Amino acid sequence: MSIQPLGDRVLVQEIEVKEVSVGGIILPDSAKEKPQEAKVIAIGTGGIDSNGKEITFHVAEGDTVIVSQYGGTPVKADGQEYKILNQNDILAIVK
Repeated sequence: MSIQPLGDRVLVQEIEVKEVSVGGIILPDSAKEKPQEAKVIAIGTGGIDSNGKEITFHVAEGDTVIVSQYGGTPVKADGQEYKILNQNDILAIVK
């Protein structure tokens, strides 16, 4: 299955945090923070925004980004978990 976001939306896959702390303690799921790093899988179709300007994307497929902790809509496809979010929910590109 292929997912193509529409408009200014971006499909990302979260990058999981390590399960072991620096001191070697294994962290239970309840103690883990929600991941904020994600890999861009697909970008939207673009279009025209409400002000009549063309939507330009500042990220590309394959980029590693930092996203809003609770932003986006979770989606499952082919046994994988993804998130569809607005480009505005992407806070930074990791270089």
